[in-house]
Amino acid sequence: MKKIIPFLLFFMSFSIISCDQGNDDKVTLTNATFIFSHNWDGTLVTNSDFNVIKFTNDAGNQLSIERFRYLISKITFYKTDGSTMVLDGYNLVDVTNNENLSFTPTSFLPSGSYSNVTFTFGFNNEDNLNNYTDLNTASWNVPAMLGGGYHYMQLDGKFINDVNEEQGYNFHAIRAADNPGADPTFPQDTFFNVNLGAVNISNNATFNIEMNIAEWFKDPNIWNLNELNQMLMPNSGAQIMMYDNGQDVFSLKSVNQ
Repeated sequence: MKKIIPFLLFFMSFSIISCDQGNDDKVTLTNATFIFSHNWDGTLVTNSDFNVIKFTNDAGNQLSIERFRYLISKITFYKTDGSTMVLDGYNLVDVTNNENLSFTPTSFLPSGSYSNVTFTFGFNNEDNLNNYTDLNTASWNVPAMLGGGYHYMQLDGKFINDVNEEQGYNFHAIRAADNPGADPTFPQDTFFNVNLGAVNISNNATFNIEMNIAEWFKDPNIWNLNELNQMLMPNSGAQIMMYDNGQDVFSLKSVNQ
């Protein structure tokens, strides 16, 4: 045994060194950062543009933005072999207070080629059942009579109504619910996944993501604020229209490495 053990140790050491030296395709661990910017049909929008009626939607409504925040979660990288990696955490993008416009998940990402990168707008139904202390503090909750959980988006402001007066609107996206009360039902999922496409990660990567706010009001449903302006959370039809319009609001501007 005394002769065998040194031989085995030598053989194992040689094997490890050989494998390490022969590994030309080393995988490194990287960070991914996601930066969110906003525009109205190509014109940059920041919180300095808020509280002034300066936007016009496709229905001809003149409107302002006074509060704007939304949730993204479940950032997922898809390998070409079909495997996936979900990065930890979620991010409440608060444009009003210029907070969380940049988000770097705590988990690391192996370098390499990915066939797609996605994130969820809002929470999926499973994640929406959890309890999040920070979101509770931010008053992001949905009333229990509408199924509980959390908002996906809050977009509030004023518009010039059809009698030429300023009127408030609350464009809030949540999980669509019918029969508000002790036992609501859910006709359709209204969270959605945003596809950013294929990417090759060789170093720490910054994803620059744009949202065209105007798209929420235009395609495929022309949104007339004179008809749909408040009490939209218990209106499952309105929530499904928001879901439909939201499919094209996000786009990937660039990836910097």
